[in-house]
Amino acid sequence: MRAPLKIVLVGLPGAGKSTFGRQLARQLNFTFIDLDHLIEQETGKKISEIFEEEGEGRFRELESQYLSEVLEGIEGFVLSTGGGTPCFNDNMELINEKSVSVYLEVSLEELLRRLSKDQLGKRPMFAGLGQGEVILKLKNLLASREGYYLQSKIKLSGDDLSTEHLMSELMAYFRS
Repeated sequence: MRAPLKIVLVGLPGAGKSTFGRQLARQLNFTFIDLDHLIEQETGKKISEIFEEEGEGRFRELESQYLSEVLEGIEGFVLSTGGGTPCFNDNMELINEKSVSVYLEVSLEELLRRLSKDQLGKRPMFAGLGQGEVILKLKNLLASREGYYLQSKIKLSGDDLSTEHLMSELMAYFRS
């Protein structure tokens, strides 16, 4: 008997991991987990506070700890990771070992559209940056992270990702 599915979404900030993940979880009748929200709930601190007070190294430790707990714990879920999650502490290896990883690849133009002024204020890494600086930041993030994202078992490309498209890709993945 096949164990219930564990699906982990990876990609750049603004790729739609949380929005798309919620939709997919609803369609599959799975639990949806947002890793950043879980960390905030468990620590009682905002991600930005952890970065400011304890540094990125401590945040990455917490991120790896909670990722491991989720992957070892419940079954039948869709997990939205932070954009950097797969890039630290062998997290991508763990994700691929314990789940079906899905890379949501979205164009830089679409990411920029999604990361509107309202959204940028909610994302500490983009706080205070002008549009040109945001574009440069996204290009640099893609250059440094894409190698990890491309290790995903499934890659969905395009600006109009749909749960139907992912369901089709999941079925193809399990048939192969």
